Parts: sequence; structure tokens; C-alpha cells
Amino acid sequence: MAFTRATGKHRRTGRVHRTTARAAGVAALATTGVVGTLAAPALAAEAEVEQSGITPVVTIGDAIADEIDAQAVAQRQAAVDAAAREAAREAARERAAEAAKEAREAKERAAREAERERLNTFVAPITASYVSTAYRAGSSLWSSGSHTGIDFHASSGTSVHSVGVGTVVEAGWGGAYGNQVVIRMHDGTYTQYGHLSSIGVSVGQSVEPGEQIGVSGATGNVTGPHLHFEARTSPEYGSDMDPVAYLRSHGVNI
Repeated sequence: MAFTRATGKHRRTGRVHRTTARAAGVAALATTGVVGTLAAPALAAEAEVEQSGITPVVTIGDAIADEIDAQAVAQRQAAVDAAAREAAREAARERAAEAAKEAREAKERAAREAERERLNTFVAPITASYVSTAYRAGSSLWSSGSHTGIDFHASSGTSVHSVGVGTVVEAGWGGAYGNQVVIRMHDGTYTQYGHLSSIGVSVGQSVEPGEQIGVSGATGNVTGPHLHFEARTSPEYGSDMDPVAYLRSHGVNI
């Protein structure tokens, strides 16, 4: 008996080519994670298995291919959006850091300015008074033959103030000066306040401009109550300088 060999003329060759290309696309998308849970049901529904004569080939329809493409686009857009959000957060952090730096620098500038103003502020030792005896006035009342300071008119009990920022270096009896206070000023000069009826500060104490250090009186070598004020280059007697010029150089109008 003779048999006739099949020629294979009934195969659909165009289908094999098309499905092979689709399968390759699915494999590529699967390696990048694009084919996910959203595409999986549709892929299961539409996938066909076709024999090519060598290996099975998975065939997918146009709808699932579009779905996979949409997923890929969405993932790429999500990555772009995430990068943009992170860039925006970083820019916000940089702006916040810059604003904090500017605020800190402004606060430091204000503190420095306030400290300069405090150090450069001077006042008269007695408020609303006047000089009753000038510097270098001559008289036998003074052992040196001339006045080493100036006298401010004041009745007993008048508040006496530090003329500026400084530290008390003497506070007590000063011989002919009676009760006295000597202050080392922040610029290295010294001021002296004599004939006080009482002293309100102690050695080592820091004082501010206008702070009360005692009250005026008539202790020591005097003919009546007043404040004796000196400006000096050292805490010692004999280092005096013109107290009017000293106070005026620091903005005090007397």
C-alpha cells in the first residue's frame, strides 16, 4: 500500500511570524517589570499558544499590548514625577536653610549693634545739674593748688550714676575725697565720684550707663554738699584729664 506524505501546505506561516514578535515583546517587558498585576488577567484571557513546529509561542492581542505600553509610560512618568518631587523638597530645604542663616546673621548683627550702642552710651553723673567748679580752678582748698576734677551742684541725697559701662575698682573711704567710687571704664579710662554720703556698689561689680552707684553728700574735705567728678588715665590721684572734654567726647552735653 502506498502512503502520501503530508506537504504542510495547510500551515499559517504569517501567524507564526506575528506571534513570535509579540512573544519577544512580552519577554522584554517582563524583564523590566512592566507586565504587572493589571496586565496579567488580560494576558491570561487573550494569550494563545501556537505550535511553530519547534516551541510553543504565546500570542497576545492588541488590547493587552496597548495596556502594557500604557503601564510602561505610567512607570516612566511616575519616576519623572518622583524625581521632580525630590528636587522640589531639596530646593525647599535649601531655601529654609538659607532663610535660617539670614535670620541668624541678622540676629547676630542686631546683637553686635546693641552691644556697640551700650558700650558707647555715656550720661552725666547727676541728672539735670551743672558744673559749679571748673577743672583746674585754682584755690588753697586743694593740696595740688588746682582742682583735679569738676564739681556738680547737688544737695545731699541726690542720685549719682556711673557715666558709662565699667567695673568698680574702688568703693570706700578716699581721704580728702570722703566716700568715693572709682570705675574702670570699658575703654580703659577711669572715672571717680567723690564726697558721697553713701555708696551703693562694691569692688568688682559691673555697672551700666546711668546705674546708681551712690548718693551725693559732703564727706571728706568740702565746704558743702556736691559731687566731685574726675576722669583719669589710671585709678590713681594725679592721672586726671579734663572731665568736661572727656564727657563731651562721649556725647554728653554739659
